[in-house]
Amino acid sequence: MKIGDLVTVRMDRPIGTIHPKHPDIIYPINYGYVPGLMAPDGEEQDAYVLGVDVPLTEFTGRLIAIIHRFDDVEEKWVLAPEGMEFTRKQIEELTHFQEQYYHSEVRM
Repeated sequence: MKIGDLVTVRMDRPIGTIHPKHPDIIYPINYGYVPGLMAPDGEEQDAYVLGVDVPLTEFTGRLIAIIHRFDDVEEKWVLAPEGMEFTRKQIEELTHFQEQYYHSEVRM
């Protein structure tokens, strides 16, 4: 997969969900995984979904960025609805609730 590709994500942490290991983290955006696509951590590839403000169960959108974590074995994908754009700064702000715990950069 590359930036610009269409990707389908199944949500395991829709908006409003509490993180399973960290109850102080509440997801302000939809977060899920790409079924069947394994990431380096041995789990399915994770993805944030931006631009949709209601809880989702599944979403198909464009891969607009990849968040590279320098201190983790995996990357997080960032998806948005077709035709919707976000700046690097907006992506950083919207994913800060979780990415603040990692040394990461947004690659577009």
